[in-house]
Amino acid sequence: MKIKKGDNVIVLAGKNKGQKAKVLRALPSQDKVIVEGVNVVKKHQKPSAGKKGTTVEKTLPIHVSNVAVIDPKDNKPTRIGFKVEGDKKVRIAKRSGQKI
Repeated sequence: MKIKKGDNVIVLAGKNKGQKAKVLRALPSQDKVIVEGVNVVKKHQKPSAGKKGTTVEKTLPIHVSNVAVIDPKDNKPTRIGFKVEGDKKVRIAKRSGQKI
């Protein structure tokens, strides 16, 4: 999975299509990512031990194929490639060739 925590992404599909946000967490074993402010649902909690029941907003993961990294040069979606510089492997945007 080429998308990592902290990447700026754009949502390509779903109810939040077109929204730009930051990846809060990557879940490579499930091929999913949690994106800030995307796929937010309301979850009802039952009252327990003297606490009142409440409604909590929770951000659920979305599939990695539904997001694309934003190219730092022109703010458009791009794919990720790798390039070896010296002895390090660096992530680059395939659209412009810039480091991500």
